[in-house]
Amino acid sequence: MFLRCFTCDARFGNEPTLYSCRKCDNPLEVVYEDLEFARAVAFEGKGVWRYQPLLPIPKAVTLGEGDTGLHRCDRAAKDLGVPHLFVKNEGENPTGSFKDRGMTVGIAMAKAAGARAVGCASTGNTSASMAAYAARAGLAALVLLPAGKVALGKLSQAIAHGAKIAQVEGNFDDAMRLVVELSVQERSVYLLNSLNPYRLEGQKTLAFEVCEALGDAPDAVVLPMGNAGNISAIWKGFLEWKRLGRISRLPRMIGVQAEKAAPIARAWMTKAEYQTVAHPETLATAIRIGAPVSWRKAMAALQDSGGDAGTVTDDEILEAQQYLARTEGLFVEPASAVPIAFLMKRRLKLDGLKTVVCVTTGHGLKDPDALSKAPVRMQQVKPTLEAIRKVLDG
Repeated sequence: MFLRCFTCDARFGNEPTLYSCRKCDNPLEVVYEDLEFARAVAFEGKGVWRYQPLLPIPKAVTLGEGDTGLHRCDRAAKDLGVPHLFVKNEGENPTGSFKDRGMTVGIAMAKAAGARAVGCASTGNTSASMAAYAARAGLAALVLLPAGKVALGKLSQAIAHGAKIAQVEGNFDDAMRLVVELSVQERSVYLLNSLNPYRLEGQKTLAFEVCEALGDAPDAVVLPMGNAGNISAIWKGFLEWKRLGRISRLPRMIGVQAEKAAPIARAWMTKAEYQTVAHPETLATAIRIGAPVSWRKAMAALQDSGGDAGTVTDDEILEAQQYLARTEGLFVEPASAVPIAFLMKRRLKLDGLKTVVCVTTGHGLKDPDALSKAPVRMQQVKPTLEAIRKVLDG
């Protein structure tokens, strides 16, 4: 196992506290020189650590993450023109988001590296997950948040788990810059943002679960992009599963961003040079990021998979959030509704895709305030049966 620079191909050893390339300062990825040993492995157990032979560390710090539901959505499939539509609902993880997959591995690496504390910049879900797993491992947790930009449901989790919280006067990208600088200067503070290549190894296990559940890879995977670590991690998972001969094909990766926080999707759609967004705005707080650190990895995943990228508006996100809840009974946070919003926008124009998996990254209770921007179907009535019947009939 070694670290490879995704940009200049420089190679480094297995160094848990090396977060970016020493030559060009770009993101790294974990590479396994030989996966042949895993071809005949009978993976046992449940969740993320079922795939321990394909993870960078043997010892787990776990809360029972992974093994989330892959929900067949027949009603939505018929309406959206997809023969077989599935939702991989990551809101079923212990802290309610996909971040738990990576955090269980990241915290284990922090313990192995002898860290006293762990740190992250966050729009919410990372902080909640890191704080929970740090508490489990007996480590201090430091969270940097953009002031006034994090949903209360997520912030309350970090508070409950005892994290030290700094609300930075700026946006997520300012918080990210500071926590990276801190982790480089204070080696006892272990960085747990998606810049950390070891954390992403946990997130790739979603691909393994999807393939095992379906018997092969789907035609396409649609998911939201924020800091863009997840789309690249999941694509890496599919590549490794294919190398092991466990699937016959690879899926198209489709990444979706909010219209006013879409540096990757804009570059992809316009075929122009990538540019950051100075002031990203969207009610989908989990993806309100204008300078995603893994943008090169995300662009490569889109390109190499023959995939696509697109944008959706906040109104389309809210509509999709309620559509999924009312059609399939799945309540997800706004950022998680982004893949459904994309399918609704592209209704019946999906290029012959037969089996599509949408990744919903967080539970709806993470950001209940978002629904305050949607019309509420509620009325005050007299305390009579007749009045109640009128509500039912209406």
